[in-house]
Amino acid sequence: MAELNTILFSAADNLRSKMDASEYKNYLLGLIFYKYLSDRLLVKVVELADESLEEYDTADKQTQLYRELLADADVKDDLIETLVDTLGYDIEPDFLFNVLTNQAKQNTFQLNDLNKAFIDLSTKYEQFNGLFDDVDLTSKKLGSDPQQRNITITEVIKKLNPINLLGHGGDVIGDAYEFLISQFASEAGKKAGEFYTPHEVSVMMARIAAIGQEDKKLFSVYDPTMGSGSLMLNVRNYINHPESVKYHGQELNTTTYNLAKMNLILHGVDKEDMRLSNGDTLNKDWPTEEPYTFDSVLMNPPYSAKWSADETFLDDSRFNRYGRLAPKSKADFAFLLHGLYHLKDSGTMAIVLPHGVLFRGAAEGIIRKKLLEDGNIDAVIGMPANLFFGTSIPTTIIILKKNRTTRDVLFIDASNEFVKDRNQNKLSQDHIDKVVETYKKREDVDKYAYVANFEEIKMNDFNLNIARYVDTFKEEVAIDMTLIGSTIKDVRKEKAELESSLYDMISSLEFDEENAEWVKGALEVFNRGK
Repeated sequence: MAELNTILFSAADNLRSKMDASEYKNYLLGLIFYKYLSDRLLVKVVELADESLEEYDTADKQTQLYRELLADADVKDDLIETLVDTLGYDIEPDFLFNVLTNQAKQNTFQLNDLNKAFIDLSTKYEQFNGLFDDVDLTSKKLGSDPQQRNITITEVIKKLNPINLLGHGGDVIGDAYEFLISQFASEAGKKAGEFYTPHEVSVMMARIAAIGQEDKKLFSVYDPTMGSGSLMLNVRNYINHPESVKYHGQELNTTTYNLAKMNLILHGVDKEDMRLSNGDTLNKDWPTEEPYTFDSVLMNPPYSAKWSADETFLDDSRFNRYGRLAPKSKADFAFLLHGLYHLKDSGTMAIVLPHGVLFRGAAEGIIRKKLLEDGNIDAVIGMPANLFFGTSIPTTIIILKKNRTTRDVLFIDASNEFVKDRNQNKLSQDHIDKVVETYKKREDVDKYAYVANFEEIKMNDFNLNIARYVDTFKEEVAIDMTLIGSTIKDVRKEKAELESSLYDMISSLEFDEENAEWVKGALEVFNRGK
């Protein structure tokens, strides 16, 4: 991974001075994605030809085999048909990433060829429609004229070509993707942070959402604010039939929607197993057709976002049982209720929200009370501050379920459990394990976790502020004043003895006229001290 990251940052150097991080990220990720598709196709060609990857061990050798097979009229149509059936696409040999790289090395690369390659994929295959729109090869930010733009992309392609995207195992592609997002989100600030959930938080939420559902042969996950798609993708690592997961996600931002779509493809998700929507989650419910409920719902919505809160939503089946709508200035509970509505009766939901949802009153207090009365709030986990890009505020992960037989709530205060890493706090594997194991055991842990029954929560006026339930106060160690006094006496005695010894030593010194003044001054200092 270190070598991969080094290459990525080296390629970024060619773009960093020309545009901000949120823009050059799109170029790098789009080109990596295209390289992945190209490399994956060539490996598949070798397999279909029943040849050895040891013999065809370079992209150039694989390309030559590909050209030879396509030149055979008896083979060509079947080969392309099989590639489309197995991979979902084909790429003309002249548009392969390694072919374009060779042209770049020979200074014969033409930007128009790469543009044609993008257009070819996007128009022929629906799953790629719009995915390369943010790789704007005509942008003047790449260079003031076509020649300068050509040079910029030439350098980027040459630097990206050595990445062995297929040689590290399937998931490294998505991991590299998320690494890029995290690094560039850090540079781009809040805007980028809106669609990136730190990997450790994503893992924690996915692990909790999978508990008790590991053996389901058909598993569905839904993220109505999916961002890069990482929350959905992590679930499959904690269930026993990962190949059967169905992914359902929605995202308002078109660029981010395309990013999530790429990420799922890079993680090997077939187009039949993903159902994604580019739209506004709150203003128009989606999905409304079957299936519209899911085994797990995972969400990291924008915190305290504005929404219309139009009165017509009081008739919306997502919100109508709670009597009030989330306020216009804070859509947090609107997102939460949307996700809960789409959760199966047997499922688990995890959502990241700001702490305000735990104690704010008015409409939010009424909604929170109803959720508690219905037993939907299963656990409240307090997270450390400064975990997320773009905001330093501490957050909470709320776990929700339907059809619980109890109305108690597990509180976990993990706010002090983190590793300081430069400007961003991180969770270690031990921190994640501790939260997940505590959630599973559902027992009181001194200064860390507490199971509050419904009556106790009711007595607290349905306030879920974690500090009301988990006492993390640590008493200061009692100070032994007698011991301190004795120590001070010993120190003073030792000081006096040392000064006396030093005075005697200076007094016994033999000195000439030149140093007489210094010795006399030193003795006077000691005398004044006494």
